[in-house]
Amino acid sequence: MIVWFIIGVTTVISYIAFQNRELSAKLQFNAAQIIHRNEYYRLVSHAFVHANWSHLGVNMLVLYFFGRNTVVYFDYYFGTKATAYFLLLYFGGILASNIWSLIKHKNNYYYNAVGASGAVSAVLFATIFFQPWEPLYLFAVIPIPGILFAAGYLFYSYQMSKRQSDNVAHDAHFLGAVFGFIFPILLKPELFSRFIDNLFSFL
Repeated sequence: MIVWFIIGVTTVISYIAFQNRELSAKLQFNAAQIIHRNEYYRLVSHAFVHANWSHLGVNMLVLYFFGRNTVVYFDYYFGTKATAYFLLLYFGGILASNIWSLIKHKNNYYYNAVGASGAVSAVLFATIFFQPWEPLYLFAVIPIPGILFAAGYLFYSYQMSKRQSDNVAHDAHFLGAVFGFIFPILLKPELFSRFIDNLFSFL
C-alpha cells in the first residue's frame, strides 16, 4: 500500500508540474538555493517532480516492482515497523543521493535536478541486499543475478559521474544505491551475516 501511495503522490505532483513550469522550478533541486536561500524543502521536493513522462514512468515502474519486494522483506524482518522503515529508506535515499551535489554545486545557481532516481536506487539495492542472486532483467529480457547487476550499476554510475557527459545525475544514483544497501544493516546489523551466507550460497 505504501508503494502505491508514493507512486500516486509522485505521479500527481509530476503531472501538475508538467503543466506548470514555475512550480517545477520551485520544487527542483538547486544546491545554491538550498544553501544560500535556506530553501531546504528542495532536498526532498525534487523527488516528486520529473523531467518528462518517460523519466517518471521508468522511476515508478522500478519502484513498483522492487518496492513491493522490499516491503515484503521489511514485513518479515521488522514487523510492525516495516512501513515506517520503508519510508525512512525512501526519504533517506532522497537525502543521501544528493549529498555530493549539495557540496559540489553549492554556489552554482544554474545546476538543477529532478526525479526520484536516488530513492528508487535505494529501494532497488535494498532488494538486492536481501536476495543477491535473484535475477534482474536487463532491458526486460536479459537475466542478470542481482549482485552482478549491482556491481555493474555502481561501476557505470561512478564512471559516468566522473565524465559528466550527459544530463543525468549519476552521482545521485550511486549514492542512493549505496544507502539502500547499507540501510537494512543499520537497522539490524546481524542481517549482514545473512547477506554473506546468501552471497556464498551458490559456491
